[in-house]
Amino acid sequence: MARHLEGKVAIVTGGAGGIGSGISKTYAAQGAKVIVADTGADVEGRMGMDPARVNAVVDAIRAAGGEAISSMGDIADMDYAESVVRLALDTYGKLDILVCAHGILRERMIFNMTEDEWDGVIRTHLKGCFAPTKFATIYWRQAQAGGRIIYLTSDAGIFGSAGQSNYAAAHAGKLGLMRSNVGALARYNVTTNCIAPFASTRMTDRGRAVDKDAEPPSARAAGTPGDPLNVAPIAVWLGSDEGGVANGHIFGATGHRVSLYNEPVQERVMFINSPAYDIDQMFDQWDRTFGEDGYYWGRRDQYHVEVPTG
Repeated sequence: MARHLEGKVAIVTGGAGGIGSGISKTYAAQGAKVIVADTGADVEGRMGMDPARVNAVVDAIRAAGGEAISSMGDIADMDYAESVVRLALDTYGKLDILVCAHGILRERMIFNMTEDEWDGVIRTHLKGCFAPTKFATIYWRQAQAGGRIIYLTSDAGIFGSAGQSNYAAAHAGKLGLMRSNVGALARYNVTTNCIAPFASTRMTDRGRAVDKDAEPPSARAAGTPGDPLNVAPIAVWLGSDEGGVANGHIFGATGHRVSLYNEPVQERVMFINSPAYDIDQMFDQWDRTFGEDGYYWGRRDQYHVEVPTG
């Protein structure tokens, strides 16, 4: 079997989580040297740092003949994020790939959400991508070595999700960060792409339809379409030399399927030829310009058409 990441050095944040651990192990099996960075905290990010899960991933990689080291800390902390990049450079002499697979979940309807629940999720997800990206790109810009950045986003950030406004906003922010990176970093041969995965993990174990008295679904996911390992192949391709052709794209990964999302485009345009934008003309032209075929409400697969009356 080919080793598509032979000689690469990768940082995987959230590298001990359900999806992150699969990426870490697969990267190592594909020839990369991996820094497994994680807090070891619970899904809500509230239980401090437990090295057991992080060390278990590193031990598994080494037992399989791969190379990995662990790092524990808050990736949204600027000093710690810099130290992880420095660890890669000091240990392996370079950095090729940054995968941000970390995340927490604090669910609440918007009208019940506390400031802490909002700030914690935004900080962990979004600043937790900015911080390591800043220091990785400082190296790539100076070394002129090129690099790969991969953020794990979510359907919540693409379509929205009731009860997860903090989570949805953070993941939508990753899409903006990705697109900004494309403009800023392409000249240095640094690409940024997002993966929107779905897999059975500790996060999905919290779903409303899950039987809380039974074994969690994530414990039974191995070998099924919900296996988090199904997310790893697209992460390998995006981290590879061949994956350098993709920049600024969102890829879906669920079950045994990989998909590519459409990028936002202007679908329709209203033009009013007057010295100042005429509000009355806008009202007059609205339905035949934007409303003729109805509107999308929420997810784009829920197409809503207004039926004329009278």
